[in-house]
Amino acid sequence: MNKRYNILICPLEWGLGHAARMIPLASRLREMNNRVFIGAGEEHLALFRSELPELERIDFPGFHPGYSKHLPQYLALLLKTPILLYHIIREHNKLKKIIREFEIDIVISDNRFGLWNKKVRTVYVTHMLRIPFPGALIFLEFIGIVLHRAIINKYDHCFIPDLPGDLNVSGILSHAVSLPVNARYIGLLSRFSGTRPAIVENPVNYRHNCVILSGPEPQRSILKQKLSDALRDNDIPTVFLGGMPEKEGETTRSGNIIWFSHLPSGVMKAVITGSEIIISRSGYTTIMELISLNCSALLIPTPGQTEQEYLAHYLEEKGWFTAVRQKLIREGLVLSPVKSFRSEEINRQSKVLLDEALTVLLE
Repeated sequence: MNKRYNILICPLEWGLGHAARMIPLASRLREMNNRVFIGAGEEHLALFRSELPELERIDFPGFHPGYSKHLPQYLALLLKTPILLYHIIREHNKLKKIIREFEIDIVISDNRFGLWNKKVRTVYVTHMLRIPFPGALIFLEFIGIVLHRAIINKYDHCFIPDLPGDLNVSGILSHAVSLPVNARYIGLLSRFSGTRPAIVENPVNYRHNCVILSGPEPQRSILKQKLSDALRDNDIPTVFLGGMPEKEGETTRSGNIIWFSHLPSGVMKAVITGSEIIISRSGYTTIMELISLNCSALLIPTPGQTEQEYLAHYLEEKGWFTAVRQKLIREGLVLSPVKSFRSEEINRQSKVLLDEALTVLLE
């Protein structure tokens, strides 16, 4: 494994989660003496500019689905299928030019359907071999599995950020179906893992709770307002982490609510681990990061996003997290004490699985 590869990493443009979970992957590939490029839109490039400024960045935005205030997420996405197909074809063609211009050897696509190419090695990253459908449409899940597998099969490798066995996090999303022949589990991906400094200055050095906001608008702002109203009169202050790296440095305080638009990973880690209670969406990346820190949370799935609704229910049944539906948030919200799980063993297995997968990829 002496060759130095040019590796292009392209996260899905759907909230910061897909970009955040590429940070440990990009860091490890650089440690293995490769030249790493990030291909994304400006919001995601701002995150990498903050976290890994040494990486080379390419303006390569993908499909940005957004949310609807009124329609369930699965229905909103269904109506945007023609736009999605257009973006798949467009990014597939643009990738050919990027490969030639930057002499790319390996492409890693986090859930971007069109980034396969027969002339280079390609990797598809996903935690959803099964896309969950709502109850009335559950009979259509099989069609979703078949179509998604057809996309996965166009890539040389499929990396699933999860663990095999009882310590898995994704449940039926990637375990209750047979694995594609090119797929393997690579452990949980967390930007808080690895060699980053463990001790940094915590800007909130007093008792506090923490809200981690994530996901596209308008649901991010809706949740922010609901939780601000519910927690404004709480006994201790609540820190909101906005997940907006393009506005890094913006900080405000209104009564008992403290707002940070964005914090670097080391500082964010200190704020989260120093919190008494944590509240977040049940986005998969957020869950992976919390587990890596041995932090439980109150999960509030995005309404109509079946994946998040399933994960919140599954992990609550597992005894790792608690969950509440967004419409049930009221003033005087009762915050549950944190739970615990075997994070040390999970982190150990994750490191081994990731190194094994990258070794196979680079050899």
